[in-house]
Amino acid sequence: MCGICGCGQTEQKHDHTHDHSSHEHEHEHSHDSIDLGAERLVQVEQALLSKNNNYAEQNRAYFQAHHIFTLNLVSSPGAGKTTLLVETIKQLKSQFPIAVIEGDQQTEHDADRIRATGAPALQINTGRACHLDAHAIGHAVMNLKVADNSFLAIENVGNLVCPSSFDLGEAHKVVVLSVTEGDDKPLKYPDMFHAADLMLINKIDLLPYVDFDVDRCIQYAKQVNPDIQIIQLSTTQATNFSAWTTWLSERVIS
Repeated sequence: MCGICGCGQTEQKHDHTHDHSSHEHEHEHSHDSIDLGAERLVQVEQALLSKNNNYAEQNRAYFQAHHIFTLNLVSSPGAGKTTLLVETIKQLKSQFPIAVIEGDQQTEHDADRIRATGAPALQINTGRACHLDAHAIGHAVMNLKVADNSFLAIENVGNLVCPSSFDLGEAHKVVVLSVTEGDDKPLKYPDMFHAADLMLINKIDLLPYVDFDVDRCIQYAKQVNPDIQIIQLSTTQATNFSAWTTWLSERVIS
């Protein structure tokens, strides 16, 4: 059982269609850690995050050395991360190389959607774990053979809790919030919105049909993180989508 979130992290498996072996997600705690005292549990959590952060710094150094601009996309399930990436790849693949690492508990569905665009994608199935970790990302980057001077998108497991604590070596966390979820998400899940540098308010074409106050959502997000940047868009209707692609292109090419 994970000392941070309680999820059963046993193994984070890569897609075997790319001729690479599964990555064993190591733990420094036993599966009966729930019986440990509070002080011991804190020590376990600190050790787990420290180990992850060491791998994250190695990833970050590699990304910087090879000019790989990396984003960690996080959200609740169904917020539209994969559709966002599919449309982003279609619009920007002629400007620079794009690769994607997909995180899901099971299936190849999202990675298959990415590969259909022509971009390379690698699937990590986390099993019972609810987030990706930096060690698995490091192996995935090597197996995917991410090109220099490129954009790497990491689509994390759909979850607004644990991915906030796990640095993967990315340049920025980007939190995607759908208007179908409720405008109070930044207050309900403050750690995630505090950790993110950019919030994408997605599916704004549905605003006439849902009870979602955009101004209130932005106010809540700024309350949690005064420096967070915000873009409102609709991926399916291409509403204000250029604001996102411009934000991204400026950082990949610079």
